[in-house]
Amino acid sequence: MTTPAWTQPSSATPPSVEGQPLDLISLGRRVRHLRKAKGLTLDELGAAVGTVASQLSLVENGKREPKLGMLQRLAAALGVTIDELLGAEPPSRRAALEIALERAQRGPLYESLGLPKVRISSRLPLEVLESLVGLQGELERRLNEQVATPEEARRANAELRAVMRERNNYFQEIEAQAQGVLDAVGYGAGPVSQHLIADIAAHLGFSLHHVGDLPHSTRSVTDLKNRRIYLTQSQRTDHDPRSVLLQALGHYVLEHRTPENYGEFLRQRVATNYFAAALLLPERPTIEFLKRAKAAKEISVEDIRDNFAVSYETAAHRFTNLATEHLDIRTHFQKTHKSGIIYKAYENDGVTFPQDHTGAIEGQPSCRRWTSRVVFDVQDKFRAYNQYTDTPSGTYWCTARTERAASGEFSLSIGVPYAHVKWFRGRDTDIREKSFCPDESCCRRPPADLAQEWAGQAWPSARAHSHLLAAMPPGAFPGVDETEVYAFLATHSG
Repeated sequence: MTTPAWTQPSSATPPSVEGQPLDLISLGRRVRHLRKAKGLTLDELGAAVGTVASQLSLVENGKREPKLGMLQRLAAALGVTIDELLGAEPPSRRAALEIALERAQRGPLYESLGLPKVRISSRLPLEVLESLVGLQGELERRLNEQVATPEEARRANAELRAVMRERNNYFQEIEAQAQGVLDAVGYGAGPVSQHLIADIAAHLGFSLHHVGDLPHSTRSVTDLKNRRIYLTQSQRTDHDPRSVLLQALGHYVLEHRTPENYGEFLRQRVATNYFAAALLLPERPTIEFLKRAKAAKEISVEDIRDNFAVSYETAAHRFTNLATEHLDIRTHFQKTHKSGIIYKAYENDGVTFPQDHTGAIEGQPSCRRWTSRVVFDVQDKFRAYNQYTDTPSGTYWCTARTERAASGEFSLSIGVPYAHVKWFRGRDTDIREKSFCPDESCCRRPPADLAQEWAGQAWPSARAHSHLLAAMPPGAFPGVDETEVYAFLATHSG
């Protein structure tokens, strides 16, 4: 296979070090160290290599990438080889500290602190350099130590979302397993009834038991020894009882084992959610339904919900599974609490979600101007709310609804880039917002007139999101009281 021309390196491109990209900060500090060791000024070295002092200063500050010819002339003027000029080790302890501080100040963590940048020069005392670099290292250490808190969950979420994005949130192997189960019980078409789901459980060798004393920390309990699945008798639940049962069966069909860490627990949870959705909205009929809607330019999450008798959230999730793979539509999904905090998110369409230094979106505040926030203030809750939003990464059309749960009111939104809106009902909306996020001037900072009047004069009592601060619950199944579960099974297995 011929390598495309645009992937081939130019002869003018400087060489890499052991296959790694050129480290401009280290190179610049090395050039400065060698120049001063020879007693040369910027003007003198510039004259020797054929450039002006201002351009050479940019190289020394790691802000300009020199061409190969310039590197060769610099090496000759400084009396070293190209390899020595590009050496991996800093030339001195001070240079190493300067490089570490420069990298830190250019990183996302330092940017997020909103601190002014320190000008790094020969006049900056060594002890100040030591202190600043040490503070940065300690801050990073403390952040990384939080892996025993919800930080671990956010890291795992970020990693899993990257996999979902890479696969367009479509998992063919789970689709095939779900279809095999449906074929085995003779599913034909239409919504999947509770009767059919009971047949699925029986086919897989499980009996169903509705009880009034299900452990409070569980939605279902599976007794693998006696092949029983216990479900609650209560009708007051945020979860579709069909989904709860299908997720329990999913662990069995997908051959899950006890998770060894939170990341594995989360992957299993997502896989069983996918499996349940693939049964409630089977792939073939759902694709046929969506293709008809696309041909009519009438795609609507509400229609998916109503046609398959599922919740709006399940319909929206299922749309993200199939939209890119089968309709060539890129999309994003967001579940946002009324407080503005994002609880779930997925994207493969380039939309810029807020994220922390780990890349996690969950727990971050959504932009006030996005559909997922504006929808809370809409009076008409019967119809879906549709809106165009201009963002730094492009214009997106989104449709959203709000739903109330025991933990509060949430918005559920599906969005697509402007190029794909032609396939959706609601595209004719004239509502348009403009978002500048992640620029803090968009909605993170109060307007200047309000800040001038009230800064320092207000002391709100915050409604803390304690779940974001508490340690992760211990055990293989976070949040589940295993003693309570085992006692429950002992009581019911007699």
